[in-house]
Amino acid sequence: MKLQPTLYTDFYKTDHRRQYPEGTEFCYSNFTPRVSRIPNCAHVVVFGIQAFIREHLVFRFNDDFFRKPASEVLGKYKRRMDTSLGKGSIPMDHLEALHKLGFLPILIKALPEGSLCPLRTPVLTIQNTIKEFYWVPNFLETLLSCELWHPMTSATIAHQYRTLLDAYAKRTSDMPEFVDWQGHDFSMRGQVGISASAASGAGHLLSFTGSDTIPAIDFLEEYYGANCEKELIGGSVPATEHAVMCMWGKETELETFERLITKVYPTGIVSIVSDTWDFWKVLTEMLPKLKNQIMRRDGKVVIRPDSGDPVKIICGDPEKNGPEGRGAIELLWEIFGGTTNSKGFKQLRPCIGLIYGDSITLDRAENICSQLAEKGFASTNVVFGIGSYTYQYVTRDTFGFAMKATYGIINGEPAELFKAPKTDDGTKNSARGLLKVNGDFSLIEQVTMDQENGGMLQPVFCNGIQHNIQTLDQIRRNLKTAREGK
Repeated sequence: MKLQPTLYTDFYKTDHRRQYPEGTEFCYSNFTPRVSRIPNCAHVVVFGIQAFIREHLVFRFNDDFFRKPASEVLGKYKRRMDTSLGKGSIPMDHLEALHKLGFLPILIKALPEGSLCPLRTPVLTIQNTIKEFYWVPNFLETLLSCELWHPMTSATIAHQYRTLLDAYAKRTSDMPEFVDWQGHDFSMRGQVGISASAASGAGHLLSFTGSDTIPAIDFLEEYYGANCEKELIGGSVPATEHAVMCMWGKETELETFERLITKVYPTGIVSIVSDTWDFWKVLTEMLPKLKNQIMRRDGKVVIRPDSGDPVKIICGDPEKNGPEGRGAIELLWEIFGGTTNSKGFKQLRPCIGLIYGDSITLDRAENICSQLAEKGFASTNVVFGIGSYTYQYVTRDTFGFAMKATYGIINGEPAELFKAPKTDDGTKNSARGLLKVNGDFSLIEQVTMDQENGGMLQPVFCNGIQHNIQTLDQIRRNLKTAREGK
């Protein structure tokens, strides 16, 4: 939906301009993750700010507000206010002055994208640059929060997966490079829309290269200078779905497998959904019959179950006997074998693999890796399809993102602002005054204006112009450096 951007807000924001004290001339706010509802996660990955600025503060404000006739944009705004809040309820002089100015008179400073930002440290600050437009920074709060919390949350959760999988690969595998592909984004169909899936999927691609979310790659090319012809942004493999298997019929499932691996995809990687009917029959009857063809094939056949308890399907159910008791990885080892790596763990032959793409969570991924290690298998025997069960079971409150004003100037006099609700547990307490983030990402409050101008928060937008533009490669390197040095 394409609106003029001054309507991308809550109704309650529209008249705050007249509620500030008379003589207000400066408002300074910050956007900060205040709490984590994910265990053992004390940092948030900074991501999405550059895309937000380019799409909304540059493109949309220029194309759909400043470059359109004042009568058109102000008329649309007045119509919405008059019919929803009451005729004449919202004066238009402030928006008329903004349109006449021709640019957004704000300065945004932000941490470098790819940084690991500690909780309660701001990822960005925003302030007005012209006195009469003191109302603009917090007027933009709803749009800013709406667009930024999700890509940062997804990037942070992906980073948690990456940290987990790196640790198990270091312990159990000789293939640390495989982790680039071990977390695969399957979340697009479960997202709330295309834009959300693109931004979330881009956050995933900071930590991994495996993804089925095509718009995420376009997002990174559009906003982060990526180029798929010069670098690997994200990739995937041919894969079947249940409709394909069902079309060929249950009685000819073996022939369907054979056709896929010998005629449709005689080389390369192909992923085949294997639980359309009886997953255990596929592993114990069909794959042994196809063993020689799979082992002679130049490529990898990836078996994909996506129903049942992922931990038990992959690692085995101790309460059951037979195939279900042994689990998928052990069964594949019995058929195809493999090698024992330098750390003493079993790695399947390169011709066969397994991906599980349903209801994966960080806890389940941890349990799977742990149980595989207990059974003597390297963690890199399995790929995790990370879907909307991970990336959509989140809210703005997952990391408590909030934008709060901490400093103002009224009639030339500075005012340090803060909130500290007595009825809260301290989570909603805000910082106070002007803020500086040191090189170690620690926050210092109540600094001078000169001190505020230093530190890690650097200008990324000022008076309509974008600054300090980063590339995907830079952001990935920032995050890798932060992860390895944390």
